[in-house]
Amino acid sequence: MRKAFKYRIWPTKRQTSLLEKQLEECRWLYNHTLAVRKDAWEQDKRNVSYYETKRQIPILKTERPSLKEVHSQVLQNVTERVELAFQAYFRRVKAGEQEVGYPRFKGYRRYDSITFTQVPTGCRVLGDKLVVTSVGFIKIKLHRPISGTPKTATLTRSSTGKWYVCFSVEVEPKRLPPKPNQVGIDVGLKTFATFSDGEEIANPRFFRKEEKHLAKVQRKLAKEVKGTKERRFRRKAVARSHERTGWKRTNFSHQHSRRVVNQFWTIFVEDLRVNRMIKNHKLSKSIADAAWSQFFEMIRAKAEDTPKGRGRIFLPVNPAYTSQTCSKCGYRRVGEEKLTLSQRTFDCPSCHLHVDRDLNSALNIKAVGLHSVGLPLDAPAFRRGE
Repeated sequence: MRKAFKYRIWPTKRQTSLLEKQLEECRWLYNHTLAVRKDAWEQDKRNVSYYETKRQIPILKTERPSLKEVHSQVLQNVTERVELAFQAYFRRVKAGEQEVGYPRFKGYRRYDSITFTQVPTGCRVLGDKLVVTSVGFIKIKLHRPISGTPKTATLTRSSTGKWYVCFSVEVEPKRLPPKPNQVGIDVGLKTFATFSDGEEIANPRFFRKEEKHLAKVQRKLAKEVKGTKERRFRRKAVARSHERTGWKRTNFSHQHSRRVVNQFWTIFVEDLRVNRMIKNHKLSKSIADAAWSQFFEMIRAKAEDTPKGRGRIFLPVNPAYTSQTCSKCGYRRVGEEKLTLSQRTFDCPSCHLHVDRDLNSALNIKAVGLHSVGLPLDAPAFRRGE
């Protein structure tokens, strides 16, 4: 299986200039490849394949000698990215999505990464340095050793000007000790996550805590004239604020997802459509700040980081009516009996169960998950309220 190892690197001013020149050459090739495919279809109704654009790279090098400063693997990866963009576009069209999003041209400083597809060719770690073809030896912080066989390496420039390298490595799956237990997880805004065993994770609200500082630096950015040095400085301050929030949120999700995977054998979560939920203008900011999808994706990735049959089971379940159904007797609230978002306690009129709303949902999620995998239910069959 594949695993990612990401490290911070510190190129010198000269090396930074060389890397940024390579990014610009890749951006030009991306736009050129996209234009060729777009014009061929609009003018001749002809589809230009990925391999055809790939074969044009040696010809383009003679017309644009600066392309020779970029490694051949990196240039080939650029045409592959265009191919993947079109594949995603046609997939959305076939699925009948409303916002299909035709592949777009990359503007200035909108191309931020280069990929070496056959490591160690072109990019490798040598001691405490990262060796990059045509750039040289770059200082790297190896905060953990690379285990396994590196396959690809991607150098990325962040919005604040920091540089990172991410290795995709082929590793053997880990073996976690068996734990014959299950858990249902309900996510929310008042409490970030509630487990079916009663445990809760508080909502950190990272963006809300950073919001005042972000508004301050955004006001300063709005006052500067476009194209000036001062505006570039203010823009980086805004990007730094977003970057800091992202770091905190990612670290939070990593820590709690690892604890969940280590603690439970079978994990059931809500199969949420977050992209639809954020269309609610009253809750969109809080929902985006919670980053439920990131948390679930990290649980899934860590659960799959084990041999098949010996690892964890991660299963999203349909969340319909889990907050309106009694986890004890199966009574379902309908019509005027439905709980509103402000009602935080579930009171069952049938069995008189009095329980926290999120805990009741977590118990129902666990029951639905156990039913879907064929294990004994923790709750009786659901029935509609009378």
